[in-house]
Amino acid sequence: MKHISETDLIINPDGSIYHLCLKPDDISETIITVGDPERVEKVSKYFDSVEFKIQKREFVTHTGYVGKKRISVISSGIGTDNVEILMNELDALVNVNFDDRSEKINHKSVNIIRLGTSGSLQKDVPVDSFVVSEWGIGLDALAFFYQSEPNETVYEIQKSLGLDFLPYCNPSGFELFKLFIETCPENWFAGTTVTCPGFYAPQGRTLRYSPKIENLVEKMTHFRHNALGLTNLEMETAGYYLMGKTLGHEVLSISAILANRVTQQFSKNPEKQVDDLIKYSLEKISNS
Repeated sequence: MKHISETDLIINPDGSIYHLCLKPDDISETIITVGDPERVEKVSKYFDSVEFKIQKREFVTHTGYVGKKRISVISSGIGTDNVEILMNELDALVNVNFDDRSEKINHKSVNIIRLGTSGSLQKDVPVDSFVVSEWGIGLDALAFFYQSEPNETVYEIQKSLGLDFLPYCNPSGFELFKLFIETCPENWFAGTTVTCPGFYAPQGRTLRYSPKIENLVEKMTHFRHNALGLTNLEMETAGYYLMGKTLGHEVLSISAILANRVTQQFSKNPEKQVDDLIKYSLEKISNS
């Protein structure tokens, strides 16, 4: 049985895990994640009851019930570095014995559903639509520190975008993807999401500088490999999919499309768009 050291797994004096300040009983088997800490309450306000709340730094957690379904909602902050912390600590909460720091014999998988915002890379994925990410393509360095096997797609993306490094690619959790994409409304799309390590130059924005990769958005928009194209871009999805695969959890990312990078349009009512995503997702989750 593997024993985990005190510096690899840091447990606070109250028995909670280091960054999240959570104990194993504080979270449910169904977890919604959001980036913005203020968005946690925008989710939990639709709970029938809230039994637990805690905050440390950007990590805010509320756990409660929608009907008979126990659900936790947790904020991660921005970027795959925060996602890596969140996913490892959530996994430890369900798969490590905190009393002796030993790995549990029987692995437990939880369902983790990211609700976020994103920009579309395709004209026919308009502002105020939603993308359910079937694949996550990472343009950050997280996969260099975990076991991740490259496939043909990432080599083609590297060549098409003119990257000096190799991206990584992982799928969503099959059952969660099926739950949300089957019988979904007309403005919901299955897609391949690009996860970028920044908001400006890594997403093709130009302010007071000349980007190293010119016409990045255009290159992403026109990328095709077999039947796969790139649907949207944001900053977390690929990290969730990598960590879900590594740790053995069902993970899905769903994005409200607030911007279309091709038509350069932005949502007139982004708060309503996010709220619609929250309400629809809670309905799906609570009835599953």
